Amino acid sequence: MRGAERCRNGESAPLVAQNDKGFDGLIPQLFTSLPALNEAVSCLAQTTTYFTGCFSDYAVEPSTRDSGDSVVHAQELETFSSVQTEDTVISDHPFSSESTSTLAESSSLVNATSANHVGIARATAGDPSENTGVIVHSNHNGQNGISMFQGLIERAQRTVRGSADDIGWLKRDPEMPPVEDGTEKFAEILDNIRHGLHKLPNTMVYLLVPGLFSNHGPLYFVSTKRSFSKLGLTCHIAKIHSEASVEKNAKEIKDYIEEIYWGSQKRVLLLGHSKGGVDAAAALSIYWSDLKDKVAGLAIAQSPYGGSPIASDILREGQLGDYVNIRKLMEILICKVIKGDMQALEDLTYKRRKEFLKKHHLPRELPVVSFHTEAGITPAVLATLSHIAHAELPLTAPLSDGQPARLPVVMPLGAVMAACAQLLRVRYSEKSDGVVARCDAEAPGSVVVRPKRKLDHAWMVYSSLNDDPSEADAAQVCEALLTLVVEVGQKKRRELSMKDE
Repeated sequence: MRGAERCRNGESAPLVAQNDKGFDGLIPQLFTSLPALNEAVSCLAQTTTYFTGCFSDYAVEPSTRDSGDSVVHAQELETFSSVQTEDTVISDHPFSSESTSTLAESSSLVNATSANHVGIARATAGDPSENTGVIVHSNHNGQNGISMFQGLIERAQRTVRGSADDIGWLKRDPEMPPVEDGTEKFAEILDNIRHGLHKLPNTMVYLLVPGLFSNHGPLYFVSTKRSFSKLGLTCHIAKIHSEASVEKNAKEIKDYIEEIYWGSQKRVLLLGHSKGGVDAAAALSIYWSDLKDKVAGLAIAQSPYGGSPIASDILREGQLGDYVNIRKLMEILICKVIKGDMQALEDLTYKRRKEFLKKHHLPRELPVVSFHTEAGITPAVLATLSHIAHAELPLTAPLSDGQPARLPVVMPLGAVMAACAQLLRVRYSEKSDGVVARCDAEAPGSVVVRPKRKLDHAWMVYSSLNDDPSEADAAQVCEALLTLVVEVGQKKRRELSMKDE
């Protein structure tokens, strides 16, 4: 009635009715063009607010509430309902009759809610333990729902971030020794080699350590070994199971070095590519007390010394491996098809590399050279074919030298590396050779070679059918790296002798 009198006197009706205790409706007018809907929303919002407040009071401390408090709270809710029924808002809008009916229905909803709440209060007075169990159970369901939602958010965040927080961690670790740039010196040595000036001594044995899947690439490092043999140098390719774990291969490399040393009485100079560099470094880190008199130095080429984003994204939860079953496919490929160990790939993840390098450091007196490159992504690179093996054709007539004809087996490794490099560039804004990010290929304390020439991860060990003759080939690059290791070793010995004096 009071609302009708205000309308006749030209006063505007309030947006939300007020009760006797001065409760002001603060809900904004959401539906300005439809007063009936706006009034219904306001009433429903108030009802929900009161009901939620009453329910949360019982959920927080159900054991300490007595029946009297519950009944009083229920009576307050009933009082609010009766006031709402009396103070019905009347609008001058043409749809005022509809507004009145809508508010009447909303008031009925309040009364029903109040009755239900009184029932809850009485149940509390009669048997508090039963009511407590119901409310706590509901509260636990809500908490479980929130936990599940938070888990989904964290999983999405891990998927988006990927390896972004891990790439380049070696450079950010204050405990790791700094590196030294040796790019200019390397370029000078490489230029001398291309002009016929070779400085590698024949007083050492050169051991080439291949990387992952090398057992299934017959021509892995073959061109480099052939070139070294032409120079009169003793060179071996380590016959290890490249798909085995890092620690297992480290033990095999240690035995290989000791066998070579005791057979030739010459120190060994190692060059490891990809995982082979990680395996070789692990052997020298773990067994240095046994090998320090038998090893002259180490060169690691395109090795994921700090870890690989490709391996990490395949094996980390919430990443690509979870959605397209890449992890399962890799497990079948490594464990079932090529009889390897899945740990070979796990050892190249950032998590495993961090754990290993915290326990095993390269000896400071050991001369080490790190080499890394960036893969090209031009259309010419996409058409590059790598010579990974050859097939003999015994049915054809033999060649003039009596050897059977051979058919090269090629693969578009350049295109694969370019695609992976582009993926890492787009997702992480990091330069890579297609497998290893450049910032993860630098061993702490080493002399680092950072050439500007675009070379992918497979170029170092597999010759290409369209190599540029005006550029150095992989064998010459390996020779230059080992020559740089020799010079770094000589420099270290001079510095140590000066300190002793």
